[in-house]
Amino acid sequence: MSKAQTSPLAQPLTLPCGATLKNRIAKSAMSDSLGDGAGNPTDDQIRLYERWAKGGLALSIIGEVQATPHFAEKPGNLILNGHSDRDLLKRLAKAGATDNAHLWLQLGHAGAMADAPISTPKGPSALDLHGLTCGALSLDEIHALPAEFARTASLAKELGFGGVELHAAHGFLLNQFLSPLFNKRADAYGGSLQNRMRLLLEVIGAVRKAVGPEYPVGIKLNATDQLEGGFDEDESLEVVAAVDKTGIDLLDISGGTYFPGAASSSDRSGSGPYFLDFARRARAKTNIPLMVTGGFKTLAQAENAIADGSADVVGLARTLIVDPELPSFWLSGQRAEPQFPRFKNPPEGGVTAWYTMQITQNAKSEVALSPDDLEDAIAEYENRDDARRRIWNSKLS
Repeated sequence: MSKAQTSPLAQPLTLPCGATLKNRIAKSAMSDSLGDGAGNPTDDQIRLYERWAKGGLALSIIGEVQATPHFAEKPGNLILNGHSDRDLLKRLAKAGATDNAHLWLQLGHAGAMADAPISTPKGPSALDLHGLTCGALSLDEIHALPAEFARTASLAKELGFGGVELHAAHGFLLNQFLSPLFNKRADAYGGSLQNRMRLLLEVIGAVRKAVGPEYPVGIKLNATDQLEGGFDEDESLEVVAAVDKTGIDLLDISGGTYFPGAASSSDRSGSGPYFLDFARRARAKTNIPLMVTGGFKTLAQAENAIADGSADVVGLARTLIVDPELPSFWLSGQRAEPQFPRFKNPPEGGVTAWYTMQITQNAKSEVALSPDDLEDAIAEYENRDDARRRIWNSKLS
């Protein structure tokens, strides 16, 4: 019997909605920054998701797809609404479904963390902190959000994308409502955890109603914000228990935040997956299939997580940037682990910039960057964002 037939990663997974993932390897949502600056896909982005699909994975998720231009995380985000270029989006959906892969859109709203040069950041509560200033959403604005997410999900389905994931992690809006650090509201959306999770549950309900029972809907949830006084594991487990009663097909567990100055999970040192212990605790709270994202660096780690029941799907991010074809090699037993770059004293955000520019190299099938290219990668990353901000503000403001 071949390695591909015996690896736990090769097993198909049927989701509660009835859709089937052909194996247990997923490309986690990342902000690939490959939109054109006006919210539409580019040829590079279409080629990239086709390349990842051909690389053997079962599922790719495009990070931070916006419903409007008003709360984007970056000027390279996609926007999915009535003004979008439908033909380009259909091409993207088709390319990402190559070789029976799924391509899902992560429905995002950056809220307080929206990119200030192209937006007016607003979160659950007004904040004036070092590196982060935002206003508070009004009650009317909050009440409009479930329908906004639902419209975006419905359009994703119409355009041929394989599913959607709701982004309730990493410090973005739905996670902000869950976090007592961001959410100081005194109305029905703040205070107790029951109130802080109200918007998330309303969004899930509206999205499921809009797309019907047979379309995949996932959610990305923080195990913890890794911030003192923030959303912690015990609270997250209560949210998991509440989400279990909704129509969610895949619970993607991650953690950390892009709050200014906070260390992101992907920058942590350590040799193993970050959130498997939490996933084991979550397993007692839900029957929803669990995807665990963060820190998988070897084939043995990925296979063990599936084999021992800690995870149903392994989410890879930077791993698939340094080795886009890795799933096919893992499934055939030809490769154990990718080679990661090592950086000396990178500035805050510098490693993310390097990986983002390496995504572009992959999309163009050009030579890989080296760690010595860090300074140039940061400059190119910042220059590209500035150029796209000018496009965004001229076309979308």
